Amino acid sequence: MAKAPPAFTCTACGAAHKKWAGRCESCNAWNSVIEEAPLSAGPKSLGRKGRMISLTDLATQADPPKRATSGMDEFDRVLGGGLVEASAILVGGDPGIGKSTLLLQAAAAFARNGVKCMYISGEEASAQVQMRAQRLGLADAPVILGAETNLRDILTTLDAERPGLAIIDSIQTMWLDTVDSAPGSVSQVRSAAHELVTFAKKRGVAVILVGHVTKDGQIAGPRVVEHMVDTVLYFEGERGHHFRILRAVKNRFGPAAEIGVFEMTGDGLAQVTNPSALFLSDRDKPAPGSAVFAGIEGTRPVLTEIQALIAPSPLGTPRRTVVGLDSGRLSTIMAVLEARCGIPFAGLDVYLNVAGGMRVSEPAADLAVAAALLSAREDVAIPPDMVLFGEISLSGALRPVAQTENRLKEAMKLGFSQAIAPSRSKMAGVEGMAVRQMPDLTAFVGEMFGAG
Repeated sequence: MAKAPPAFTCTACGAAHKKWAGRCESCNAWNSVIEEAPLSAGPKSLGRKGRMISLTDLATQADPPKRATSGMDEFDRVLGGGLVEASAILVGGDPGIGKSTLLLQAAAAFARNGVKCMYISGEEASAQVQMRAQRLGLADAPVILGAETNLRDILTTLDAERPGLAIIDSIQTMWLDTVDSAPGSVSQVRSAAHELVTFAKKRGVAVILVGHVTKDGQIAGPRVVEHMVDTVLYFEGERGHHFRILRAVKNRFGPAAEIGVFEMTGDGLAQVTNPSALFLSDRDKPAPGSAVFAGIEGTRPVLTEIQALIAPSPLGTPRRTVVGLDSGRLSTIMAVLEARCGIPFAGLDVYLNVAGGMRVSEPAADLAVAAALLSAREDVAIPPDMVLFGEISLSGALRPVAQTENRLKEAMKLGFSQAIAPSRSKMAGVEGMAVRQMPDLTAFVGEMFGAG
C-alpha cells in the first residue's frame, strides 16, 4: 500500500496545504503551517449496504427539548432558557477572565438543582479546583471532580458515570491516542471535539467545552469546532473593569447575541439583573461629550453611556482611539459629519469610549456616537434625561432600527423622559416619553447644536 503523502495544516485557521510554506495563504499568518499526520479516510469500499434512515415532513411537530435550569438567571438566559439535554456548548474567553470560576459556579448550581455534574480539569490539579471551590463557598456542592487529559480515559469514565452535565476544561489540553500530533494542535482539537460531541449526542449528556482564544480574541483551533457544537459563548471583560459579559454568538436552542452580565467580586461572579443601571451608575451630572445609547443585546434592552473627548492634535496625523466600538464605524460617522454637515475633524484628536467596559456592535449606536462627538467638539452638554438611537447612512439620512418600543420602555424605567429617534420609527404603546423624530443628520445637528 502506498504511503499517504504528508499533510500540512495552518494552526491559526485550519487551512490545508499541499506543502510547507512560511505564510498561510488563507489567513496570512506567518510560521503557522505545520506537518501533521492525516486523519484516516476510512475503507475504500463499505462492502455492505447501510440501513434506511427515518424521514419526516416539515409539518411534523416534535416535542420541545428538555431543559435544566441552574438558578443562575443570567447564565440560563444566555443558554436560551436553560441547559438542553445532549447539547454541546463551547465557551471561550481571555486568560484569567474567569471562565473556570463561572463554570464551577454553574456546575455547583446545576448540581444543587438535581443535575449530576462532572468537572474534568486538564489544566489544574484537583487540589487547585477544590481550593477555588472553598474560596467560592461551593465545597458542599455535589459535583464530581477529576483531573485528566487522556480523552479515552475521560470518555470511559463519562460512559460509566453517565452525568447530566460534563465540563471539559479545556479542549486544547485533551489528547487522543489515535491521532499522532501534540495536544492543542489542529488535528487533536478537531478530533477531541468530534469525539466529545458524538458522545454527548449518543449518550444524552450535555457537554461544556472550554476553549482558549487567540490574540485576536477568536477561539483557538480549527473553525470547524464552532460548527460542531450547538452553542458558542464568549466570556468578555476588560481587565480594568469588574464587569463580565457572557455573550452567545451561536445558539441552536435559543436566540443568538443574548448576553448575561456578571460582576467579579471577592466571592466569585455575582449576577447583575439590571445592567442598564449598572452601566449608567457614574452619571452624576451632565458633561460635554456624553450621550446615552438605548441598545438591544439579544432580547434585552441595555442602556450604555458613550463618551467622547476631542482635543487639538500636536501631531501631523491626529489620533483616533476607540474602546468598545468599531474604529471603522467611527471613521464613517466622522466622514458623514464632515461631508453632509460641514463639521470638520481635521487637526483634532478623537477619543471614544463605551463606559463600563461594554462593547457595542449594532449600527443603532451611530446617532449616539455622532451626538457624543458633536457635544465634545462644541462643548455643549446633552440633556441628562435624553437617550438617542438610530443608524446613519452615507447620505446623512437616519434609518429606523428594530425594537424601538423596548428601547424607550427601558429608558423610561430608568427615569429618562426625552428621546431622539429616526423618522418612521414604530412607537406604538409608548406613552410618557417625549420623542423627537429626525429625518437626517443635518436636522439633528441644527436642532441640538444650532448648526448644520
